[in-house]
Amino acid sequence: MGRKFPKQTIRDVDLRGKTILLRSDYNVPLTKRGQISDDLRIRASLPTLRYLLEQNCKIIIMSHLGRPKGRDPKLSLKVVADHLSKLLGRPVKLLGDCVGESVRQTVRRAPLGSVLMLENLRFYDEEEADDLVFAKSIQRAVRADYFVQDGFAVAHRAHASTHAISLCVPGLAGLLLEKEYITITKAMSSPKRPLVAIIGGAKVSDKISLIKRLIKKADRILIGGAMSNTFLHCRGVNIGKSVFEPGMEKVVSEIYDLAAAKVGVDNVDKFLVLPVDVAVAKEISKDCCRREVSIDHIKDDDMALDIGSQTIEAFTEILADAKTVIWNGPLGYAEIDNFAIGSARAALAIAQNNEATSIVGGGDTADFILKWDGHDGASFTHVSTGGGASMALMAGKKLPGIESLLDSYGMR
Repeated sequence: MGRKFPKQTIRDVDLRGKTILLRSDYNVPLTKRGQISDDLRIRASLPTLRYLLEQNCKIIIMSHLGRPKGRDPKLSLKVVADHLSKLLGRPVKLLGDCVGESVRQTVRRAPLGSVLMLENLRFYDEEEADDLVFAKSIQRAVRADYFVQDGFAVAHRAHASTHAISLCVPGLAGLLLEKEYITITKAMSSPKRPLVAIIGGAKVSDKISLIKRLIKKADRILIGGAMSNTFLHCRGVNIGKSVFEPGMEKVVSEIYDLAAAKVGVDNVDKFLVLPVDVAVAKEISKDCCRREVSIDHIKDDDMALDIGSQTIEAFTEILADAKTVIWNGPLGYAEIDNFAIGSARAALAIAQNNEATSIVGGGDTADFILKWDGHDGASFTHVSTGGGASMALMAGKKLPGIESLLDSYGMR
């Protein structure tokens, strides 16, 4: 049998005493005071870092934070370097730049076993432009023996630090990248059945490829969140003032045609499961009361902000019998407790199903699960660090940040 992961990883190469340029994704959420509010991505990177330190490597980490317009002190990676230092139990030195002579001299003088961090890559527009000259400048400054891609959450982007850099120095996969890839692709290619997919969030257009692939792979698809408003609107339901995506009639019709071709016209509504009732309010506010109505009784000034009790019961009953669950997108406006009930009940049904393999996509779904679970997502098989990356991988797309690494031909 061949390997489950198609690229060479840090375990496949002798890295003892090597200089490693490590791409992590430390684009973590910050509070208004500039403190880290969720360190999942930092903690997820620790196994790779610890392995490299066991090999006595000199590690230079690169990452981005936020969307700065040029150099922005508020988006410096210092807060990340300080936090990582505490988690690792050793100093993590933040450099003042990610290119240049000062970086080169600091890296050159650092002993083996050192951990250094380059300043925010997105202080340079060349990063997102996948600029080869910029990538070469990074490599000239650090003189790495190997590039290690461990930032799964950016692996679907062709940026200088994910793609162009691999043209300057041989690229290997880190342990997080390998784990994310294997876990997600296995769940899609050889799931334990029944496979139940939960699709929520806002836009149908962002998830067309994913939905089409899930129609082929899944046994049931549960649709919630603002996405279900779009489906209901396209099916002629009055959704009042609810958020929806206009102009999706042809796309939704195509989705139903694909589902009908798989399960038959008479079984489509059992396969693609839409809400039968919703929780509504007149506006999006923490002070709004939750009022539940059937989808046939949504008033013109109502906003559907969550699935209702009957839908919750139907969804949780399906989830209780699932053997694999893939979840991408909250089922309601989960930032407000009154409208997080559907997502919370779905999370509870999955957590209580001890026989199910559960894969939670990153982004808003992971944020909700980590707050709900209170145990770092331990109630679920896998909470992904990447929203867009996990969705792309589930949809069967190739990720530039993986494709550009060294192939594992002939390796076992």
